[in-house]
Amino acid sequence: MKRTFVALVLLALLIPAVSSAQRGGGGGRGGRGGGPPQAPPLTAEEIARLRYELLQVLGAPAPTAPQPYVRTTPPTDPVILRMWEEGWTNGQAAKLIQVLTDSVGSRLTGSPGAEKASAWVMKMYDSWGISARKHQYGTWNSYSRGITHIDLIEPRVRTLEGMMLSWSPGTGGRAIEGAAVTLPGDTTSAGVTRWLGSVRGKWVLTGAARISCRSPAQWQEFGLPESRASMAAQWSVDSAAVAARVRAMAGAGPGGAAATARLQTRLKEAGALGVLASNWSNYPGIDKIFGSPSQVLPTFDLSCEDYGLVYRLAENNQGPKLRINADAEFLGEKPVWNTIAEIKGSSKPNEYIILSAHFDSWEGHSGLTDNGTGTMVMMEAMRILKKTYPNPKRTILVGHWMGEEQGLNGSRAFVEDNPQIVAGVVAGFNQDNGTGRVQNVGPGPFFGMDDVVKQYLSALPSQITRHINVGNPSSGPGTGGSDHASWQCAKAPVMSLGALSWDYSNTTWHTNRDSYDKVVVDDLKNNATLVAMLAYMASEDPQSVPKYFPTIRNQQGELSAWPDCPKSTRKSPDSNR
Repeated sequence: MKRTFVALVLLALLIPAVSSAQRGGGGGRGGRGGGPPQAPPLTAEEIARLRYELLQVLGAPAPTAPQPYVRTTPPTDPVILRMWEEGWTNGQAAKLIQVLTDSVGSRLTGSPGAEKASAWVMKMYDSWGISARKHQYGTWNSYSRGITHIDLIEPRVRTLEGMMLSWSPGTGGRAIEGAAVTLPGDTTSAGVTRWLGSVRGKWVLTGAARISCRSPAQWQEFGLPESRASMAAQWSVDSAAVAARVRAMAGAGPGGAAATARLQTRLKEAGALGVLASNWSNYPGIDKIFGSPSQVLPTFDLSCEDYGLVYRLAENNQGPKLRINADAEFLGEKPVWNTIAEIKGSSKPNEYIILSAHFDSWEGHSGLTDNGTGTMVMMEAMRILKKTYPNPKRTILVGHWMGEEQGLNGSRAFVEDNPQIVAGVVAGFNQDNGTGRVQNVGPGPFFGMDDVVKQYLSALPSQITRHINVGNPSSGPGTGGSDHASWQCAKAPVMSLGALSWDYSNTTWHTNRDSYDKVVVDDLKNNATLVAMLAYMASEDPQSVPKYFPTIRNQQGELSAWPDCPKSTRKSPDSNR
């Protein structure tokens, strides 16, 4: 407490004094104030150093067993100090992420929203004096959604919480009423045929309803063991029974999007109005929202609570009737592109530092943590770099990739189209798992890269590095999950920056709650400043393009052949999603 109080007093005294010195106040050296000569004004680096040291006093204590690369003294590199000041004192990340999520909104691949977002990003880079361009890699099914309104009108009235899935047809600009029914319990061929004859003009519930929409954590804390066991057993029975109904309706063939297409085609041919389900994410009110161009009927997700309501009414023959109005427009195959920006290298322009984050999102909400925060980390890092390190030795290139949610298509296409850039990659950093501060760096299958990263981290402020663990080299390149995998498969050392969870998987990943209010601003600032510093260190690294030894080993530790890299899908008719 005493240390914090002293630091606050010093900070209060320092800032006015510094400001006065910068304005030339207090007479200055040789001034007409009549007093003794004053010390010269502090330089920007000295101001940054003082602020850093005060913030270090105010900060949390270091871990009891810090990694060897965590500094015990303040950084000495003036560029690092300027970056710290720019990222933490003058940071723009919070302001920019609000615009991206609240004003621009979700960024479904190929949609007008994605096009609007790309234009905004390019405008921001231009305002910072950073060159930006489009990398068109193909076309995609362009889809524009309007409003969704879902009401229960019998046996009672209630407006339901739900939304139309991406790439779903709409209702043709009008509200459509119809009974809600579940799939038939009789899964024989005759039973399915008989049921299909009765489904015209009805809404079909295609998933099982949850027994409870309380979170698993609540059940674990408050539920009796026998209650939990009973509910788990019943859910197993219910979900298996509905899965059998879906299989009977879809018929033989592959699962996934193909099965959805077969099921919906049969329902459409029978005259069904549309389908509803619930993709619950283990918390009340939170659902995962996806979608596929394979949908041929209006397709909706209802909250766990409201889907359960309608499902129970239907299963118990209590006559649920829905009124649904949903707008959607299909705009055809339209050009789709990545948004690329770069600061050209001054002495080694053909060697590259890659900053990487996918730009597309689903439409459940605003796409904050997947992957607006990763996007903003890279944008803000580029702004910091341009402000504090405008003439890097190597070219610093940032890729805002489209089509990641459909299979890393944007980054894979860029890697395929730019072999000369891939060959010149010195290091790269990809971030794509939420708003939390970076806590691990995965070097991928590049032996020696972990030591290089630790060397870079040793020059950085301990406030950032004390949270970070550098992993060991992996036994092979990333195979999916995020865009670092596209680069690693091409033997370019682009690393994954893993973030603190903040319950990402259940709360925000692909959900209807992935909104601005979930941002953790200090962690966002931390990550943007970290990436700017890592890019600077890699750009200044005196070693020529490192040829880290990429290897793959099997479970016995034996060397294996490098895998063939998956190809990008460059038009939506070729997609299996």
